[in-house]
Amino acid sequence: MSQLARRDFLNGVALTLGGTLLSPLASLGLSLDDVKRGAAPYPPALTGLRGSHDGSFEVAHALQGGTFWAMAGEPIDTGESYDLVVVGAGISGLAAAWYFRKAAGPSARILILDNHDDFGGHARRNEFRVGGRTLIGYGGTFAIDSPAPYSAVARALVAELGVVVSRWQSMFERGLYARLGMGAAVFFDRETFGADRLLRVPAERGAGQTGGAAPGGREADPWAAFLAHAPLSEAARRDIGRVVTSSSDYLPGLDDGAKKARLARVSYADFLVKSAGCHPDVLPFFQARPHSLYGLGIDAVSALDAWGLGLPGFAGMKLRPTAGPGMGLDARPGPRSPFFHFPDGNATIARLLVRGLIPRAVAGSRAEDVAMARVDYARLDEPGPARLRLNSTVVRARHTSDRGEVEVSYVRSGRLERVRARSCVLACWHGMIPYLCPELPATQREALAYATKVPIVYTNVVLKSWTSFQALRVSQAHCPGSFFTTVGLDLPVRVGSYWPSRRPAEPIVVHMSRTPCKPGRPAREQHRAGRVELATTTFDAFELAVRGQLTRMLGAGGFDAARDVLALTVNRWPHGYAYQYNSLWDPFWIDGGPLPCVAARKPFGRIAIANADAAAYAYTDAAIDQAHRAVGELLPRT
Repeated sequence: MSQLARRDFLNGVALTLGGTLLSPLASLGLSLDDVKRGAAPYPPALTGLRGSHDGSFEVAHALQGGTFWAMAGEPIDTGESYDLVVVGAGISGLAAAWYFRKAAGPSARILILDNHDDFGGHARRNEFRVGGRTLIGYGGTFAIDSPAPYSAVARALVAELGVVVSRWQSMFERGLYARLGMGAAVFFDRETFGADRLLRVPAERGAGQTGGAAPGGREADPWAAFLAHAPLSEAARRDIGRVVTSSSDYLPGLDDGAKKARLARVSYADFLVKSAGCHPDVLPFFQARPHSLYGLGIDAVSALDAWGLGLPGFAGMKLRPTAGPGMGLDARPGPRSPFFHFPDGNATIARLLVRGLIPRAVAGSRAEDVAMARVDYARLDEPGPARLRLNSTVVRARHTSDRGEVEVSYVRSGRLERVRARSCVLACWHGMIPYLCPELPATQREALAYATKVPIVYTNVVLKSWTSFQALRVSQAHCPGSFFTTVGLDLPVRVGSYWPSRRPAEPIVVHMSRTPCKPGRPAREQHRAGRVELATTTFDAFELAVRGQLTRMLGAGGFDAARDVLALTVNRWPHGYAYQYNSLWDPFWIDGGPLPCVAARKPFGRIAIANADAAAYAYTDAAIDQAHRAVGELLPRT
């Protein structure tokens, strides 16, 4: 990177002399008029290191480390009393407030607390102002999408919010990139494969976070040229070509059930080498294929799940299209939910929920107009039936001595404060709940602690243009050995008055994702190690990785990082996806037995528990369903 000319960056925004497309104030989400009015920074437009940003986790870490209460003193009672306090302003927490108000009436007094400076949890919105135009990216939850159909409860909420999922096709410019001759590619990096090489794949198979795919189909001829040009050993080329096209049965003599039982207990990596007879050189090519779904590579994902995800090697095994024992929820055959991607991902769902709860804070009346609506954050915590209090890290939720109320204590602006409520929903990450509510039974605390989170990084990069992508005929790339394993132009979606970039000379948001897993370790150890990595990786390191990887991938197309990179937002989620059970690492999932998430979500007096962790299922519909259940458990006590 020393030879790469770099402009100075301030909080993720490029600075230039003699006029800027993005001013330094843009890094704070401010204009000159905002500064004159004394306005506070606008969270969606903040650049630099976001997601679990500085200031959002320090108090929680002190609580986990056992040092918080030794220094905290007694909370200051604010004198506030509510019908419901919700801990966590992600989609599950916001949905819990929605359902409670629907049941208890519009005058129900509700307070939502969150440790971040923005609401939505992982459904995070990133905004950029470029030459007077707004560009939007998703910093977390990607879409209304799930491996199984949405429940009636989740479908009804989406409809109540005004989202008509069937309109997706009319809003999505499906053929935009194809008309420009662009498609999916694989980027081979020299550290892993011996040379930097970007190769178009002959067809798109499956869908990834950026709408494209990595190779892995079952037809021979389209892949011959691709493999011939790939920087792979002769053994790897031979075996990839064979496993992609083979009609061999690699588990002969077993019936369907026995095959699936065997596949559930071996990793896809072991299946390729030990059952399909592949040379180990093939493994780096496939290693990152499950990253976007599992936060793990093929060393830690079962061969049964690999079959369900459409990875190669199973065409000749005559497996029936039914789930096998211990099969991951993402991989099970069957109908999926409808799909709908907003430019900011499911941050739109969060914004619509907030509009419904606190109309004064979000202008507009239709789902489409919320795409460009500016949230008035100063009004979220104004007096009213529903209030949303950000930058407030909850440290305790406990029943009063007569068990008639719940006291909820939190830290805001360095002050330890306390409110009371008749009921409480803990819609936060389950790993924190034993520290917030130590009065829970030991078995429940243990079950809650099992819900580790899957670390992930979603990075949005504003480019001056995407001509380099067009020159190389690439709209998205799978990068199996690189720092970021997916790189791509976002899906071109028109929502309300928001229009995507449609011409290569226009600025655009490029999405890059990283899964900091550590191959060779058990899944949960990989996630823990990944969290440590994210906690110790600086914004400068992320910036250098972005610039370096894009230069190596797109330099032949004319990309110049010093000229083309205008802004950068790194959404760092050390506690990202909900942990989903895995037949290789969770014996109860394949052998049968009680699920930790069921024990974890049991109500405790006036406290109920929501969040996608309560379903061990990392999707928006799970967050909604668990909110609905939690509120239903509380209503008889309200």
